[in-house]
Amino acid sequence: MEPVNKAYKTVYEGGVGEVEFKKSRFIATVAPVETEEAAIEFIDGLKKKYWDATHNCSAYVIGLNPPIMRCSDDGEPSKTAGWPMLDVLIGQELTNVVVVVTRYFGGTLLGTGGLVKAYQTATIEGLNNSTIIKKEPGVHLLITTDYNSIGKIQYHIKQSNIATLSTDYTDIVQINVMVPIEQSQRFIKDISEITGGSAQVEELKQVYFATIKGEVHLF
Repeated sequence: MEPVNKAYKTVYEGGVGEVEFKKSRFIATVAPVETEEAAIEFIDGLKKKYWDATHNCSAYVIGLNPPIMRCSDDGEPSKTAGWPMLDVLIGQELTNVVVVVTRYFGGTLLGTGGLVKAYQTATIEGLNNSTIIKKEPGVHLLITTDYNSIGKIQYHIKQSNIATLSTDYTDIVQINVMVPIEQSQRFIKDISEITGGSAQVEELKQVYFATIKGEVHLF
C-alpha cells in the first residue's frame, strides 16, 4: 500500500467499452489493481477469456513514487496499441489500473494512425464506463464531547466541509470524522478553541479516503 501522503486518481470499479473501426471490434476491459502481479494475472485471464481474438493488447500503471508502467502490442505493429493505451492512462493521471483491449479483426487494415486511434478510443470508452475516484490522504479523528459543546462542534464540522462518519449519543457524544491530512492539525486546534479545551480529539489512523456516490469510503 502507498504511504498516506499524496492524493491520486484510480479506478474504483472497472468497466467495459466497445468500439468498431472498419468492422474490427475493439473491446476495452478496465480493472483496479494494487500490484504488478495482479495486473499480469488480469491480462492473462482476459487472454484466456478472449482466446479466439486477433490481439489482446494491454497497459497498466501501478504505484506512485515512481509508478510502474508497462504495455504490450501483442502482435500489432510496434507502438500502435500498447503505447497509445498507456498514454491515455498517463493523460488521465491514473494509477493502480490495468486495461486490456481485445481486437477481433474485421478484414480491413487500419494503418498505423487508424490503429492508434482505435486503441485509444477503446481505452477511453472503457474508462468512461468505469468508476474513477480520487483517493486523498486523511486522518480519522474521534471527537469526544459533552452535550454542551456538540452544537458548536457540529457547526464547525459543517462549515469546514469535514466528512462525518458516525455520531454516537450516550452519556457523552462521540463523533468520527475524516479530515484531509493538511487540515488535521488546524482542525484539532479549532475544536479545542471553540470548546474551551473540554472536547477530546483522538487521532485513530491515517488512511486514504474518497467520496463515492455521496458517501465517504476509507481505504
